[in-house]
Amino acid sequence: MKANHYDDFAENYSAENESSLLNAYYERPAMIGLAGDVTGHRVLDAGCGSGPLSAALSAKGAIMTGFDSSPAMLELARQRLGATADLYVADLSKPLPFADDSFDDVVSSLVLHYLEDWSAPLAELRRVLKPGGRLILSVNHPTVSVVTQPTEDYFAIRQYSEDYKFDGEPAVLTFWHRPLQEMISAFTSAGYRIATVSEPEPSPDTPHELLPPRIVNGERTAFLSFIFFVLEANKTAMPVSADEELAQGVVRRR
Repeated sequence: MKANHYDDFAENYSAENESSLLNAYYERPAMIGLAGDVTGHRVLDAGCGSGPLSAALSAKGAIMTGFDSSPAMLELARQRLGATADLYVADLSKPLPFADDSFDDVVSSLVLHYLEDWSAPLAELRRVLKPGGRLILSVNHPTVSVVTQPTEDYFAIRQYSEDYKFDGEPAVLTFWHRPLQEMISAFTSAGYRIATVSEPEPSPDTPHELLPPRIVNGERTAFLSFIFFVLEANKTAMPVSADEELAQGVVRRR
C-alpha cells in the first residue's frame, strides 16, 4: 500500500473512527488501558492517523509526538491536537527522524499489518525507545482469517485486500496476514520481551446497538478482531528465542 494511501479517504476514515465499534469502543479503549499511567511519559504515536489516541493519552498527562505517512491524516491530527503534540510526516518502513532513546513508550494502533517486513520497523522503534521502554501495539488478529479466508494458508505471510465503508464511502484496504508464531518471532528477533498479550472485551460504554447480538444476549463477552501486545525493549540483552519468550510472557483476556 502506498504511503499516502489514506489521503484518498482521510476525512471519511477519521469520521468513522470517532464512533465505530471497532475503533472507538474496542481498539482505542484497549490501547489506553494497556498504556496505563502515562503521566509525564514521552510517548511516540507511530502511525497516529488523525490523532484520537494521541489526544486521549495527552489528556492523561503524556507528552506526545506522532507521525503518519499520510499528509492528509496528519493535517487532521494537527487540527485536533494543536500545540499538544509534535507531528511529523514519516514512514514506519524507513528510518525515523528521532534520536536514540527518545521515548518512554511507543504506541502503534493497527499499523504493522500494512507492512510485509516487520524487522526494520521493529528495530527502528526499539532504537528510539529508552531501555526498558514499552511498545504497545495492535494488529489484525491472525485467526480471523481462518473464518474470513478459509481457503487460504493460515501459516503463510501473504497479502490480502478487503472492502470497507468509512462514513458511508467505499474504500479498499490491503493488509499482510501473519500467523501468530511469525509475529512472536518478529518481536523476539528484534529484541523485545513480550509482557502482555491481550484479546479484550469491548468497552463497557459501548452502545448496545453497536454490539454483536451474541454479546447483547449474554452468550459471549468478547469477539475476535484485533490482538494487542505490550513489548518491553531491552537495549543490552540479546534477543531470546520465541519459545523462551512464550514461556516468559503474560497472556490475558483484557
